[in-house]
Amino acid sequence: MRKDVRILLVGEPKVGKTSLIMSLVSEEFPDEVPLRAEEITIPADVTPERVPTHIVDYSEAEQSDEQLYQEISKANVICIVYSVNNKKSIEKVTSHWIPLINDRTDKDSRVPLILVGNKSDLVEHSSMETILPIMNQYQDIETCVECSAKNLKNISELFYYAQKAVLHPTGPLYCPEQKELKPSCIKSLTRIFKVSDLDNDGILNDNELNFFQRTCFNTPLAPQALEDVKNVVRRNMADGVKDNGLSLKGFLFLHTLFIQRGRHETTWTVLRRFGYDDDLELTQEYLFPMIKMPPDCTTELNHNAYLFLQSVFDKHDKDRDCALSPDEVKDLFKVFPYMPWGPDVNHTVCTNEQGWITYQGYLSQWTLTTYLDVQRSLEYLGYLGYSIIYEQESQAAAITVTRNKRIDLQKKQTQRSVFRCNVLGGRGSGKSAFLQAFLGKNLQGQRRIREDHKSFYAISTTYVYGQEKYLLLHEVMPDFDFLSEADLACDVVCLVYDINNPGSFEYCAKVYKQYFIDSKTPCVVIAAKSDLHEVRQHHSLSPHEFCRKHKLHPPQPFTCSMAEAPNKDIYTRLTTMAMYPHSRLRCMCASNRCTYCLCQNLLKLELLRSIKAQLRRVLFNRSSNTRFWIPLFLFLLHVFTFC
Repeated sequence: MRKDVRILLVGEPKVGKTSLIMSLVSEEFPDEVPLRAEEITIPADVTPERVPTHIVDYSEAEQSDEQLYQEISKANVICIVYSVNNKKSIEKVTSHWIPLINDRTDKDSRVPLILVGNKSDLVEHSSMETILPIMNQYQDIETCVECSAKNLKNISELFYYAQKAVLHPTGPLYCPEQKELKPSCIKSLTRIFKVSDLDNDGILNDNELNFFQRTCFNTPLAPQALEDVKNVVRRNMADGVKDNGLSLKGFLFLHTLFIQRGRHETTWTVLRRFGYDDDLELTQEYLFPMIKMPPDCTTELNHNAYLFLQSVFDKHDKDRDCALSPDEVKDLFKVFPYMPWGPDVNHTVCTNEQGWITYQGYLSQWTLTTYLDVQRSLEYLGYLGYSIIYEQESQAAAITVTRNKRIDLQKKQTQRSVFRCNVLGGRGSGKSAFLQAFLGKNLQGQRRIREDHKSFYAISTTYVYGQEKYLLLHEVMPDFDFLSEADLACDVVCLVYDINNPGSFEYCAKVYKQYFIDSKTPCVVIAAKSDLHEVRQHHSLSPHEFCRKHKLHPPQPFTCSMAEAPNKDIYTRLTTMAMYPHSRLRCMCASNRCTYCLCQNLLKLELLRSIKAQLRRVLFNRSSNTRFWIPLFLFLLHVFTFC
């Protein structure tokens, strides 16, 4: 809603413009009327809408045409004053004033007009018969009011209507000729209905209506009041009430009725609560609330956001198969002005056998969007009505900004849930296959993906020591001469080469030596297509020698050409390395049974405590075996403490 209102009074000389202003201010008819009243500001606390109001007078005798044009351009609403006992002043409304105002205002943002018939105390008849055809001819005219500055009739009402025309305009909502809501208004109210329909059954039941009422007007409806509302709809529409709930048609009818009865402020209150501006567009402030993003931090959804998204999924998963069919996805995004997810999403997250996005895949895509583009995520949550349903100030309440990664390294622990792995390698090395295998697709399934549906991202969950974490894989295009900050900013790096291509490893070696040799980011070499024959690489060092020289793990064999779903152990290890980049060289074996694995296992502390306890018992035990056990325990203690 506007922060202030500027009202301009125009009209022929001697129609009483100045008298109207002075009568409003002094609450009595002035004995002497100046040619023009000074601009008056009415404080917010005295106006019905609690908005400061500026009232500006116009005098042909004191002001030039240029000054008039400037005032017209600054006005939020214009009152064209005529005298009810002067036919010439009425004729000038259409022959002079309305054309003049229209010429000086933009067609797309016309200023609302109010026709004011002054001096009603001088006649016994009404001018409405003459004025009504004018109102029907010009859509910019909000209303007409007859008043008298002399006996103070309708003076306060006049300026209230002018204020209301600015703050709650009828024009964007309703077409008086067709006596129905405008398409843009229907579209906005339909979105509001769908957001408020929490169970997605197509009707607003009593609980949903009460929640809607409390959300918009801060007060619930009494049971009898609810029944009265539904009875009004029943009497006027056959299908406005279904199963004792309000249908979309009934909801739209109620707002049509509000506007027809002059209560369009009710509809505007609803629209503004759901984020709409005067043009029935969602405001930038609603869609993109401010969120502070310090450097070297990431953004994640918090627990409440995941609960909300889960409720949205359940609301649209009508067949309860834990996946969203194409029709269910379309239904979910009907509250959006566009379809936010393209066909590439089905190859970015996990899907079922039919290619439909699963529940886990759905949450993964939201996690990906929040991590890569938090503003886009805020926008999407705004369309879904997160701040309204969860009664938050804005969608920013759904976002957690993680602490600086340097602090994580210092403390040797992290609270983050999303970790990024950039996958680099030469063309044809198997990067795309590595991403798709993370989603459970073998080579045969990957061949069915259309070229224009491919994705450079893959995200899913892994479990590290019983904790669910998201691993985000990003395939970096092979351009050795230039890697951007985004290509380098990640938690772990995968260098992929094709064991069957003798020139494939050269790219990985060059990239590592130029960008990552002095980096604290963990790096892993992936020997892709391990089902094929391994050939000698053209690089001066073999991949194993290169890894040994630079203290990297040995190349990890990987293939997804088998019939069954690819093994996902490597992705768990990548997530573990991303979580604990401060740790020393890690074992990459699948068994987790060697010394290095045990050292990094979270059970290490428990084992250490157990050894110490056993050592104490041995020291206090005077049996003949003491000499044998003490050296053994001391050795184990050394291994678990210092390895």
